[in-house]
Amino acid sequence: MKYKNYESRVSFDDEAGIFHGEVIGIRDVITFQGESVAELRRAFAESVDDYLAFCAERGEEPDKPFSGRFVLRIKPELHKQIYLAAKQEGKSLNAWVEEKLSWQKYSA
Repeated sequence: MKYKNYESRVSFDDEAGIFHGEVIGIRDVITFQGESVAELRRAFAESVDDYLAFCAERGEEPDKPFSGRFVLRIKPELHKQIYLAAKQEGKSLNAWVEEKLSWQKYSA
């Protein structure tokens, strides 16, 4: 499910007869649950709205799904090799890495 650019993952607890959901793609934890699909959808929207209101009350920016930043720690020698490869192709390090990671489209 999607709501206000937030996506969720849902599972079903057969014993309890209830759906459990969690917003994915952010560091903060937003969960919700419901006994029917309609109730689950309402709970998801309410949880996201509550989260956004809570952030606003505290004067904090809510965590946004996929900011575009991707921090990666690698060995210094590999970093140097990637930097040199990017420069040889006349590209920035970010552009070169993005091109290499985009060679195949991934699907969810």
